[in-house]
Amino acid sequence: MLIELRVENYAVIDHVAVEFGAGLNLLTGETGAGKSILIDALALLMGEKASADVVRRGAEKATISCVFHNDRKSIDKILDENGLESAAEQLILKREIAAAGKSRVWINNQPATVAVLKQLAPELVAIHAQNETVLAFDPPARLHLLDSFAGVHLEALSAAYECWRDLRARIAELEHSEQDRLRLVDLWSFQKKEIDSARLQPQEDQRLETERRVLMNSEKLYSAAMSAHDLLYESAGSAVSTLRAAGRHLEELARFDPQFAESSKRLDSARAEIEDISAMARDYADCIDASPERLAEVEERLAVIDRLKRKYGSSAEEIIAFGEDLAQKLNEVENRDEILRKLRSEAANAAQQYLSEARAISRARAAAARKLEKLAESEINELAMKAGFHVQVDSSEDEAGWSPAGIDSVVYLIATNPGEPLSPIEDIASGGELSRVMLALKTSVECGKSTSNGNGKSRRSSSQRTLVFDEIDTGIGGRAAESVGRKLKSLGAHHQVLCVTHLPQIASFADHHLLIEKCESQGRTRTSIRALEGKDRAEEVARMLSGAKLTETSVKHAEQMLRTNA
Repeated sequence: MLIELRVENYAVIDHVAVEFGAGLNLLTGETGAGKSILIDALALLMGEKASADVVRRGAEKATISCVFHNDRKSIDKILDENGLESAAEQLILKREIAAAGKSRVWINNQPATVAVLKQLAPELVAIHAQNETVLAFDPPARLHLLDSFAGVHLEALSAAYECWRDLRARIAELEHSEQDRLRLVDLWSFQKKEIDSARLQPQEDQRLETERRVLMNSEKLYSAAMSAHDLLYESAGSAVSTLRAAGRHLEELARFDPQFAESSKRLDSARAEIEDISAMARDYADCIDASPERLAEVEERLAVIDRLKRKYGSSAEEIIAFGEDLAQKLNEVENRDEILRKLRSEAANAAQQYLSEARAISRARAAAARKLEKLAESEINELAMKAGFHVQVDSSEDEAGWSPAGIDSVVYLIATNPGEPLSPIEDIASGGELSRVMLALKTSVECGKSTSNGNGKSRRSSSQRTLVFDEIDTGIGGRAAESVGRKLKSLGAHHQVLCVTHLPQIASFADHHLLIEKCESQGRTRTSIRALEGKDRAEEVARMLSGAKLTETSVKHAEQMLRTNA
């Protein structure tokens, strides 16, 4: 449940903090006051794309934060998978959008990413945007609505589709025209021969570069190594000689004072380390080969490798890998017919696996469609309509229509008056009818997800979210508006609901009524929000009934509506 939303320097809002409660939260106010801006701000916390245009003029950044009550293991799991700690029964989200365009995210006061917000969003909030219609649904979105109701998961189906598609792509590549195939074979054969003849070894280029530097500076390196050996070990005043003498003195001290015993041992250890370093420097000097012939061989070999790098990769490993890839391609060409037979067999098996998954999902969708259409029809008819509703699922096993989402297409059909034929929802003429159908559909999906987990067990506690309706009441009024208000109130009994409305019939059903107001102060427009109760609430509903000028009649009417719909 959303507990609080804070918005700073966002659009016309300089600073507001809004507290929300359980049940139906209604946001009202004059047009342009900033009601939908609050919903947009919440959407940013759900991972929506940010723009620097939202930063209030004159401010360096916009800041949006919110607090959710969290008692869900699924949210804690997402946080854990992203290396974030959960807070006791709370989830705190914060996002900053700088005027320069950069965005930063924190979750429970820990740096995070927009990607994590997007993972959390489906667990927290469902935002149904202003004037949203089924007309805006493309076919995948229509499928998603049904899948959301059915609890269908597409991971296995998508993986089967990708496997089948990859095999088909490999088959198509091998089935190129003979002329193109022969041209490629000649090129690949030349490239493979050139790489093979070089007989490259992994990291050979790095080893040769090191050897070349040594050969080019052999005299300096020999002198430096021997000088180090001499100073550390060989000369009369070497470090080892000095430490040995100091060690004898410490041993003498330790005979009389035990505290020097440990120091003597540490000095012996240091002397042994220096002796090892000295020996390493001497051995290095002995191994230095100042041969000009060897230097010429190394440079010639590096020149060969550099030529190959310009063609096939930036390192010896990449060149070797390129050669191995060429060998595989040539093998496929040489054994084309055999490989094609094998790939076709694998593709046929992959197609059967895909169809098996797709058919199972089609059956689940068909069963869910029957349940959804009954539930949605009941919900629609509770919203002052007498309509028939049908969810049509069409399936085609033609490969041309296969997709990661399956073999189905979904159409939502409705007859808004008795005796009329069913037609696609997007063909409905009345905007008010469309708004009510959308509310009924979304209510059906949300309630249907909350009632059963497929085993007959309740799953309300694991699927409950905050539902946001931004002006879902567009184009309706009178008895239809009252029906919508009653439906939102009913939905609020099982979910937290946030709704932006201009209709007094709907506002009168609120469990929590918030008024968004816009005023001018010091030459700047500012938005404020306050909770309404008692007389203030009655006056706001009266304003919505009669306009800016309140009358005694409108106030009494508002009070009566509030008592009736409490």
